[in-house]
Amino acid sequence: MIISSLEERFLRYVQIDTTADPEATCFPSTEKQKDLSRLLVTELKAMGIVDAEMDQWGYVYATIPSNSENKSIPTICFCSHVDTAPDCSGTGVKPMVHRNYQGQDIILPDDNSQIITTAKHPYLNSKIGDDIITASGLTLLGADDKAGVAIIMDFAQYMMQNSSIVHGDIKILFTPDEEIGRGVEHIDMNRLNADFAYTLDGGPLGDIEDETFSADAMDITFEGLSAHPGYAKGKMINAIKLAAEFVSKLPHTNLSPETTSGREGFVHPTSVSGGLESALVQFIIRDHDTSKLKIYEDLLVELAQSIVDQYKGSKFTFAVKEQYRNMKEELVKVPFVADYAVEAMMKANVTPKRAIIRGGTDGSRLSFMGLPCPNIFTGEMAIHSRHEYVSVQDMLAAKNTLIELVQIWTNHKTKNG
Repeated sequence: MIISSLEERFLRYVQIDTTADPEATCFPSTEKQKDLSRLLVTELKAMGIVDAEMDQWGYVYATIPSNSENKSIPTICFCSHVDTAPDCSGTGVKPMVHRNYQGQDIILPDDNSQIITTAKHPYLNSKIGDDIITASGLTLLGADDKAGVAIIMDFAQYMMQNSSIVHGDIKILFTPDEEIGRGVEHIDMNRLNADFAYTLDGGPLGDIEDETFSADAMDITFEGLSAHPGYAKGKMINAIKLAAEFVSKLPHTNLSPETTSGREGFVHPTSVSGGLESALVQFIIRDHDTSKLKIYEDLLVELAQSIVDQYKGSKFTFAVKEQYRNMKEELVKVPFVADYAVEAMMKANVTPKRAIIRGGTDGSRLSFMGLPCPNIFTGEMAIHSRHEYVSVQDMLAAKNTLIELVQIWTNHKTKNG
């Protein structure tokens, strides 16, 4: 059987451990992310892309130069992230290819309790006949986002080998630390020098996503009163108990990840830490409507106040930090960017589907940095888990979409939209 170059790339890339570390203060958060970035630079240069380079932060920049006499074609960037999520181990990934999938349960051999079924993963029902890649049961696969990386790399190879396809300048960008929300912290936008962009970090075949959550982080700190436990009656106020009571009163039937879907937002406690005198509850706040974030944050403040009001001498403080905003607020100004992706999919015999992201991508931040950036499918599914999988045929369809997309952009009137 002939294995596609895209599949071969993907199988190599996922075996390189690039797990991000949310507790690290350095950038990138793990040096091992640069192992993949260095390899990508080597491979890009081998294709003949002479300006491929990794900077000190681990970003990879490269240019497929224009071969058109029309100098007004906008410069398009394709972007993916090299890191994988810390939610599940990315060390020692052993990818497995399940050829000509026929709907059977996929029992992962290194942990037979890990079984990928169509009941739990109904998307597989549409993948009959495809070649499905999984990990072996002990790790995630890393299709998020090494599927995107492999697609862009194989696309780059194709473009360098097929000079008859007319196109403007095409920028390639690979980022670290996307999974921990830091993927664009040190991007050099002048060096990138693109007009519009697309992340390759989406899921099902045909998805084009131009709407994300808006996101804040919120810390609420409870302060109690310390006393010797043997003589604490009427004196001690235990901050741990204040925090526990607060968390127990959070909404149970709404405003939580486990009770919401679609465009419904949530408040989500991600960490509780501390001791007798001080206890910290950390939240992520999410909604597609940015104005609702303040409503949710006010709700948490009111709830915290109701707790400390019961215990004289206790108090709380809170801090809110903006994380990212719904890319739709920027992309609505340039609707043709997503429209071109839809057109490209149809030309590549892919049925497009407008979708929203219950999360964010590098594209969220990039869009607000002046680089409008919707998200295109890669086929990555069941991400951040040991059940993660991807269809080789989905990845090939994404590559074909990019080939059509750059040709559509050649007919765009000006670089400025």
